[in-house]
Amino acid sequence: MSDLLLADDPLYEELYDVRREAEAMRNYVAEDQTDAIARLRAQAPVHAGSLRSLLNLPEHERHPLAIGKPRFCALSFDACEEVLRDSKRFSSRIVHHPNPGEEKSMGVLEMDGPEHRAYRRALQPIFLKHNAEVWWRHGWIDKTVERLVAGLKQRKTADLNLHYCARLPVHTITTAIGLSGDAALEFRLAWMKSGGVGRVPPEEQRAAAQQVEAILFALIEARRAVPADDVITRLMASELALPGEPVRKLTDREVMLNARLIMVAGGGTTWRQMGITLLGLLSNPEQYAEVCADRSLLPLAIEESARWCSNSGLFCREVMHDTELAGVFMPKGSVIELWLNAANRDPSRWDHPERYDYRRPVVNHLGFGIGQHRCLGLNVAHQEMIAGLGGLMDAFPNLRLDPDYPAPFITGGLEQRGPSALRVVLD
Repeated sequence: MSDLLLADDPLYEELYDVRREAEAMRNYVAEDQTDAIARLRAQAPVHAGSLRSLLNLPEHERHPLAIGKPRFCALSFDACEEVLRDSKRFSSRIVHHPNPGEEKSMGVLEMDGPEHRAYRRALQPIFLKHNAEVWWRHGWIDKTVERLVAGLKQRKTADLNLHYCARLPVHTITTAIGLSGDAALEFRLAWMKSGGVGRVPPEEQRAAAQQVEAILFALIEARRAVPADDVITRLMASELALPGEPVRKLTDREVMLNARLIMVAGGGTTWRQMGITLLGLLSNPEQYAEVCADRSLLPLAIEESARWCSNSGLFCREVMHDTELAGVFMPKGSVIELWLNAANRDPSRWDHPERYDYRRPVVNHLGFGIGQHRCLGLNVAHQEMIAGLGGLMDAFPNLRLDPDYPAPFITGGLEQRGPSALRVVLD
């Protein structure tokens, strides 16, 4: 594992600052919209129009196929859950990014029905709970936590967002894929440029996309020559059983696309969600102390953070035929936005939903999705956060927010959220 894990590399701040990320993606929202969204949800569970238009905010479209289509937004828990559970009426294919070969470049995220189930069954064994608790923990997570905590012990204060939350998942997933730790930031920077983040010129986007693919294809070739006990090798061994077709291995292209998706999701969402969990706990010191004293409460603390504020609060679906949702007519071909952070604060389901409180009664939330598209890497993300938070609590039972800095808050775009910073005193 490279010294980059502990280095004060300026790329960490460039790639793992929530506000800067949103500004680069051109979807940053300066003012907190929570109250305005709550008022819209109280008026109706489903509205005609995009949420951004209803809030008088600039539009931000991340799905090219959705451009120009009629828009609706779902804000209540029941409406969002209904859409997520019904792929026949509401399709994930809107997530597709057009490309010359029209391949499914977003993998399982853009699939429905039998095709989705076949690919998910091929990938799922890597992320089963037992593998997360044993293979991932023993192979990568625990070692990364140990080194990060040792580094923090050399400090009196730190920004846990940059010094801890950003580093644990990106280095875990990079080394689990089979790359060296040095490749972690290089890969994420190339991926962000390939998506046009930061107003990157088209020729630079294409070069970055080629770089991402070249990194992964080179690793696939290396693993074909010398297999290893890592994610790429297991992807190459995975068997795909599409309906009506002979069972086969994933092609190199499919391995590359799924490895890319795993690295992008694994290196980004867990970073922000672990920061949100820490913000919830440290903003309520008595809850931090309780969880610190009883680590069996950690899963509850993590689940509450995903309800309180999911780091990825928007999913979109295409309406497959004329239908109604919560009494609102939606024509075939329109797009429905699912605002999970609005659904997860639905007062008809939770008392005082704006509060972080891991002690509240446990009911299903949508922070990790639900139905067939429930987060594929959920078990690994849980283990990263359980190990990461537990490691901090072991080393710093009196961890607290640094009073010499402004109180941290949730920021970013409506579409992706995370803490502004997590300045803490380490003792």
